[in-house]
Amino acid sequence: MKVKVIPVLEDNYMYLVIEEHTREAVAVDVAVPKRARPLPGALCTRAWRPNTGSHLDHLHLPNSHPFQLLEIVGREGVSLTTVLTTHHHWDHARGNTELARLLPGLVVLGADERICALTRRLVHGEELRFGAIHVRCLLTPGHTSGHMSYFLWEDECLDPPAVFSGDALSVAGCGSRLETTAQQMYHSLVETLGTLPPETKVFCGHEHTLGNLEFAQKVEPCNNHVKAKLSWAKKRDEDDVPTVPSTLGEELLYNPFLRVAGFISTATSSLPSGSHRTPSPCREEPVRKFTGKVAPAEVLEVLCRERASFERAAEPLQPQAQALLALQWGLLSMPRPK
Repeated sequence: MKVKVIPVLEDNYMYLVIEEHTREAVAVDVAVPKRARPLPGALCTRAWRPNTGSHLDHLHLPNSHPFQLLEIVGREGVSLTTVLTTHHHWDHARGNTELARLLPGLVVLGADERICALTRRLVHGEELRFGAIHVRCLLTPGHTSGHMSYFLWEDECLDPPAVFSGDALSVAGCGSRLETTAQQMYHSLVETLGTLPPETKVFCGHEHTLGNLEFAQKVEPCNNHVKAKLSWAKKRDEDDVPTVPSTLGEELLYNPFLRVAGFISTATSSLPSGSHRTPSPCREEPVRKFTGKVAPAEVLEVLCRERASFERAAEPLQPQAQALLALQWGLLSMPRPK
């Protein structure tokens, strides 16, 4: 399994997952089918090998070059057959319609009927197969009510599994809770995603790592794992290099939204690694102390509220700037000349 990490828009990621024997490819969260965001230094895409964690196939192009998803598909010599969409928001699904027009027969999958060009609606626990790649669909409501994460692995392969978590889980953070209760979000983060094998690679929807870790440091100022990861993320930011993927095991050390509960290990045959963890009654004391709450869902709710306040304080936007961003992202249209 080979994963191409493709930066798009302001801070989004979409992904191309390649089954290396059949050369079948699956795209995840197609925000734009033709245009990708060139990184400073002209680094446009990165390919990731799960078994080594190394990034390969750097492609250097002028910053003005309109790099295209379909160009990546063509250069890799693969057949793009399917799109997996985590949720219906435009910055994760807007490209589906155009991509389906360009590739007749393309299958667009997701759990929410609001997803652009949806071919078939998925349900929690459903499993898909692309050559040697297994996909387990995990409903993870919180950011949206129909958010689906995708857990991928290959049989008899040394590569660790991967989860494409969209806005449900990000490096050191998670997406805003918009459409569900705190209890539902707790279940998604801690009991669904948080109990995947610790070696699982986490491919999230946005490059929010630096801000997430700065908030995590506010929650747990004495957490050395947060300090080390923040130092690492600052260096990545200076070098204009993506911070994805992380691993679930790492996230449990510094992501406050997963640290509302401790974990214990149990055996299970339902996961490819043969290991599983369940939330234990022992809570993470520093996180609980920061929120002043005890019940995990209440701890999570306070964390979400404090994170939103932290973001507003860190980067207040003037109304003119908000309107400009909306115009750039296609939320507003230019007035037509009379």
